[in-house]
Amino acid sequence: MIGARDMAFPRLNAAAFWMVPVAGALLMISFFVPGGPAQAGWWSYPPVSTQNPTGNLINGEFIWLLAVAVSGISSIMGGVNFVTTIVKMRAPGMTFFRMPLFVWAVFSAQIIQLFGLPALTAGAIMLLFDLSVGTAFFNPDKGGNPVLFQHLFWFYSHPAVYVIILPIFGIFSEIFPVYSRKPLFGYRVVAISSLMIAAVSALVWVHHMYASGTPGWMRMVFMVSTMFVSVPTGIKVFAWLATVWGGKLRLNTPMLFALGGLIMFVFAGVVGIMLSSVPIDIHVNNTYFVVGHFHYVLYGTVTMGLFAAIYHWFPKMTGRMYYEGLGKLHFWLAFIGTNLNFFPMHPLGLHGMLRRVASYDPEYTFWNIIASIGGFLLGMSTLPFILNMISSWINGDKAPANPWRAIGLEWLVSSPPPVENFEEIPVVVSPPYGYGMNEPLIAGPGHQE
Repeated sequence: MIGARDMAFPRLNAAAFWMVPVAGALLMISFFVPGGPAQAGWWSYPPVSTQNPTGNLINGEFIWLLAVAVSGISSIMGGVNFVTTIVKMRAPGMTFFRMPLFVWAVFSAQIIQLFGLPALTAGAIMLLFDLSVGTAFFNPDKGGNPVLFQHLFWFYSHPAVYVIILPIFGIFSEIFPVYSRKPLFGYRVVAISSLMIAAVSALVWVHHMYASGTPGWMRMVFMVSTMFVSVPTGIKVFAWLATVWGGKLRLNTPMLFALGGLIMFVFAGVVGIMLSSVPIDIHVNNTYFVVGHFHYVLYGTVTMGLFAAIYHWFPKMTGRMYYEGLGKLHFWLAFIGTNLNFFPMHPLGLHGMLRRVASYDPEYTFWNIIASIGGFLLGMSTLPFILNMISSWINGDKAPANPWRAIGLEWLVSSPPPVENFEEIPVVVSPPYGYGMNEPLIAGPGHQE
């Protein structure tokens, strides 16, 4: 997308990548060690996580935290590589305001990684020392402060949501212009809004700690800062709607998934504004209202965007066309299943149904049945997807270099691309998303839209 042949640091890229399966293997191993599995939840809050009733040094909690630290180091290495590549290796003529918005989104997400992830990684390492060598960073019996870990944890772990969803926003920004045959509305403002999200993400973590004895003044400050996230995200939503409005829409599978993800993100955003409010958040704290909101963001929006991207770039990745009928069946099963699964969690949470509890009162039965039906439907939706991917990759029609008539450097190479992308580094001469403008994207003969 930026005209580079490879990452800035290919070996660092490989090292960061191969640390991921190492971290995953450690997580799995942590369930089976003699000292027993980790039992302090996915956040590993002390003092629960610093307790070691078996006395074994190598226990599940220790290996779990080691996996978190390895994963954090891997992601920091990846962030260095992405930021350096985007800043230093863009093709000639590709200024920052000629970059595709997906690149802007990844750039902004990796800035969050570089500034936020060291806090979580350091917290995990400090907790490892508390467990193994007897330090007292978080042990209140020895003068430590367990709430400090919550600050280190959430300083990254809420911005992590933006690390995940910013590339999805970039995917939406790539897909809507292609299938609307219109330039993206407000390109520069949408690009800058990604950096705004990265900046504001550093000022929202305490809204996860309203119920942790947080002072009133701090609650108010972080309520306002959390609500402010709706400004740059609202800019993106309005830009996408303006792009689609009046366009020559092609409702094929990538566009359907992008529209479905946008619909669910708007709902998640409205609920997110509710949760940023201190009184509402305290009322629904630790209930299924939070679970429902979280999954509308990280399943409804993110997974829909991922599927949109897979279908959109499938011809470029594989050199084959997917089957449109199976793709649309996948979309409708997933869209209906997602809403049936996660919408009921909101009324359940408002009525007090707690999360992390194995059973529920009979009064919650109706909405749980609806959610269960949605869950089964959602699971079934992956079957046509798997069938489509395998059968298309083997027997699908051969894909041309640019089946969607899209504008972008990745669509100027063969499908699938050669190993180093470009025989000659292209020279970019116009902004992206010039649909209907009949301007060349790069200099040279034969490189028109």
